[in-house]
Amino acid sequence: MAVRYVEEFRDPAKVKALAGQIAAMVTRPWTIMEICGGQTHAILRFGLDQLLPKEISLIHGPGCPVCVTPVELIDRAIAVARRPEVILCSFGDMLRVPGSAGDLLAAKAEGADVRVVYSPLDAVEIARKNPSRQVVFFAVGFETTAPANAMAVLHAFHQRLRNFSVLVAHVLVPPAVEAILASGAKIDGFLAAGHVCTVMGIEEYEPIAERFRVPIVVTGFEPLDILQGLAMCLRQLESGEARVEIQYDRSVRPEGNQAAKQVILRVFEITDRKWRGIGLLPRSGLKLREEFRDFDAEVRFNLGALEREEEPGCIAGLVLQGKARPTDCPFFGTKCTPDHPLGAPMVSSEGACAAYFRYRRTGL
Repeated sequence: MAVRYVEEFRDPAKVKALAGQIAAMVTRPWTIMEICGGQTHAILRFGLDQLLPKEISLIHGPGCPVCVTPVELIDRAIAVARRPEVILCSFGDMLRVPGSAGDLLAAKAEGADVRVVYSPLDAVEIARKNPSRQVVFFAVGFETTAPANAMAVLHAFHQRLRNFSVLVAHVLVPPAVEAILASGAKIDGFLAAGHVCTVMGIEEYEPIAERFRVPIVVTGFEPLDILQGLAMCLRQLESGEARVEIQYDRSVRPEGNQAAKQVILRVFEITDRKWRGIGLLPRSGLKLREEFRDFDAEVRFNLGALEREEEPGCIAGLVLQGKARPTDCPFFGTKCTPDHPLGAPMVSSEGACAAYFRYRRTGL
């Protein structure tokens, strides 16, 4: 049943028919940004952009939390991982993200105890089973992963695990959308990430749509989802409207998931956060509340302030802001590859550079 359910959203005849409907409704050029790396990969994998009329330009936003984790935070994770008493746990994508001088995979090869987990609760269990070791979970993600990471902290809190902490790198999507628009970027509409809005709902996007007069359509991840989201966005643009709509209504409710939002607010509070390639964005991240300060790895290990620069010549920041395509980079596919990445978007499974490398080696 699951396979058939997915295949219904990949039906070639329906995809081509919807692409034809989109072509028929467009009367002028429009630029649409998708802000989810999963959508970016689907667009490239299925060649959706090549089915669309030339008037429609799709550009890729900062839709990958791994990609926007700043260099200095990677360096902090590596420094913690190298401590002999530490077991550092992370999702797999983070191991290859370059810091200023190496990555977590290299630290593991040099003897650091770095472990890939599939849930932050796995890290809590490792801490429970290893009371003589300090277990640190590298908590990276948008709002999507925040509830599970918050639950991990609560579990450790209630179990009184003094050897568990989190290195928090959570970022929030709406402030990044607002910052991109405030920078003067010429973007006519957005496809918002369906999984983020499944958790958070659409309330935070409504002031952005109103202020900047841009339609924002919450969209899923399969070919028909993306084309339906585009069609909804284009109908608004062609009629002069600008509001938030939900295409991905099989998962998203306007109010979001109240239980998930409550657990986020229980453990985290909003803070300013630096985004890799973009810079410091006010109120764009999460940090642990004072009540859970004992579970903050930056406090526990007294990690000082760091400032690091990106690899010279890497244009990942421009790619993340939709100001350049991966193929515009002189290092793309030569000096920068998934095996030897210069920037995070070439590493992550949701990175735009990785999508172009895997599905399309040349420009459009």
